[in-house]
Amino acid sequence: MSNESEPGLIVRVAAKGEGATADGRYIALAAPGDVLETDGSLTHGPDHVAPVCRHFPTCGGCQLQHLSERALTDYVRDRVAGAARGQGLDPGEVAPAHLSPPFSRRRATLHAQAIGRRVVVGFREAGSHKIIDLRECAVLVPELFALVAPLRRLLETWADRKLAVDIELTLADQGVAVGLSGLAAENLAQTEALLAFAAEHNLARLTLDNGYGAETTWEPDPATVTLGRTPVTLPPVAFLQATRDGEAALVGAAVEWLAGAATVADLFAGLGTFAFALAGKPGAPAPKVLAVEAARDAHLACQSAARMHGRPVVALHRDLFRNPLRPEELDRFAGVLLDPPRAGAREQVTLIAESKVPRVVYISCNPASWARDAVTLVAGGYRLAGLRPVGQFRWSTHVELASLFVRD
Repeated sequence: MSNESEPGLIVRVAAKGEGATADGRYIALAAPGDVLETDGSLTHGPDHVAPVCRHFPTCGGCQLQHLSERALTDYVRDRVAGAARGQGLDPGEVAPAHLSPPFSRRRATLHAQAIGRRVVVGFREAGSHKIIDLRECAVLVPELFALVAPLRRLLETWADRKLAVDIELTLADQGVAVGLSGLAAENLAQTEALLAFAAEHNLARLTLDNGYGAETTWEPDPATVTLGRTPVTLPPVAFLQATRDGEAALVGAAVEWLAGAATVADLFAGLGTFAFALAGKPGAPAPKVLAVEAARDAHLACQSAARMHGRPVVALHRDLFRNPLRPEELDRFAGVLLDPPRAGAREQVTLIAESKVPRVVYISCNPASWARDAVTLVAGGYRLAGLRPVGQFRWSTHVELASLFVRD
């Protein structure tokens, strides 16, 4: 059996997905336990498995299908723990990583392009504009993948040699919402073709965007997504957690860690993914939640859902980058949750660190920016008391986490 002192032994997977040896050499598509031989070849170890999709590794949708379940779980966990250590933080006892299962991704952006008289539809190759013409996919929910071939046939009827379209697919409560950017219906026949496509495939919504925002072409009933047992209007291109499974893992951590808090501020609240879950079951005693969001469509959707369904959620339209909540505002809450964009929330975190809030739950889609913000919280007197890695983008280097900070 190999040991870590063996030359060429792959001991870990680096942040971008390459296998790394103990002496700092990197090789693509290597798993821990593989051995990089002196001639440059790779001898596979027990954690190197056959990919489940014919498009791997060319397709940019996945980078890690060659890893076993054990190695993939370790990678997600190590990314989070490593980010903390890289900023001089002790991550403590990191929970085992939660991985979303195959065929669970409910939103995705695909691309379509005319190649001669054909149209290819799929993800782009890694580091390239070339599109992989998807014939199978092990990450998308079946409802999304079932539309790939019909969309290909629909777009081929445009007979446009310069066709280039971005395709937003989101699984809503009523079915799949499809957004097409860069496609124009220039005559009655094309409009009728779009309507027929939407009807045939029972779409929840079909929108077109030619550079002036999404315009709805088809929407028999208002498209919604259920968050915390509450149906919320789903605006076009609104943010939604990639999988229901991953959402449940992140929400579950937040609900557990903020249990008993009578008032909670949900910052960067979006549609209310966490706010409605934290508000408890409809009709039952629950904490009061302030949901703060800058995107107007998401804010209005959250506000309307709370009012319509009588949830104890108050929606506030506010840009937390330009106008973060001040310490005196934050001190009114027993707990704060924040789920910022990938860049983190330096300005808001600085003010949280100056506040007296006893519990802070930080959800992040970027371990690196999270770790930088975590340093600020710890310097302000908080202790990192919980850390749960989540890999809802299965076989991807994209890693998320839930964390708890407390004042002792």
